[in-house]
Amino acid sequence: MPPTLLAIALWLVITLSYAALCAGSPFGRCRRCSGLGFQLKTDRKGRPRRGKHCRHCDGNGIRIRTGRRLYNLAARIHRDGTR
Repeated sequence: MPPTLLAIALWLVITLSYAALCAGSPFGRCRRCSGLGFQLKTDRKGRPRRGKHCRHCDGNGIRIRTGRRLYNLAARIHRDGTR
């Protein structure tokens, strides 16, 4: 098998796997707070303490995946265009 066909097949498998992941689990953990909903701070002794409310995920600890966001945008454009 030529290397270009192998690269295309690998790219297709990765893309379809990510699409299946976005369809099955549209939300992932927030990258900024690691799914906690708040930033971790340490006190003077070095113990972790609850910090500020995470503004990135609004304290939920979850975010919508990029692929699902693109799917929602395409579906919204299609729905608005066919009304």
